[in-house]
Amino acid sequence: MEVQAQARWVRSTPRKVRFVADTLRGLPVAEALAACQFNPRSAARDVAKVIRSAQANAEHNFNLDKDDLVLKELRVEAGPILKRGQPRAMGRLFSIFKRTSHITVVVEDRPGVSPRRRPVSGLPPAPQAPSRAPAARGTATGPAGAEAGAAPAPPEAPSGRPVAAAQAAEEPAPAARSTRTRRPRAKSAPADTPEKEKKEKKSK
Repeated sequence: MEVQAQARWVRSTPRKVRFVADTLRGLPVAEALAACQFNPRSAARDVAKVIRSAQANAEHNFNLDKDDLVLKELRVEAGPILKRGQPRAMGRLFSIFKRTSHITVVVEDRPGVSPRRRPVSGLPPAPQAPSRAPAARGTATGPAGAEAGAAPAPPEAPSGRPVAAAQAAEEPAPAARSTRTRRPRAKSAPADTPEKEKKEKKSK
């Protein structure tokens, strides 16, 4: 079923409105409104108003589901021209034409129509770097093991651990040096010698 809405005397030129209308024909109503929301042209706001009006007419007057509505037709016709003038040099009048537009939107219900989506580009998948598996320890000795590039395993202690690891485990950990600064001790007064005592008695 087709439902129509129209806006007359829109203060936008038909050429500017058609730039927006050409990108919306055949789209679902929800997707067309989203496109008008992100369109930088000022005429997109006028077109969106007419599309919402047609959507409301279909929903409230004919009990149609708004999710099934599709823009079947979007016409932009030229309206009357408002003629104005601008004074110029030597008494001349520069003509200014303020053009208007008539916007007509026709929607219809198409159940099961999903929004159009941008197709995925058929680019080949990005090459993946080869995974580097950890190299196994070489156990072969002699020229065969050397040709294979395997490093000789370190000698093991009787406990099954390498000698370097066993020695490091047996050695005690060095004590941590304290970072506290020591205060210098106060010098004690020298004790009186017996000769000094004798001199003091004689002087008395």
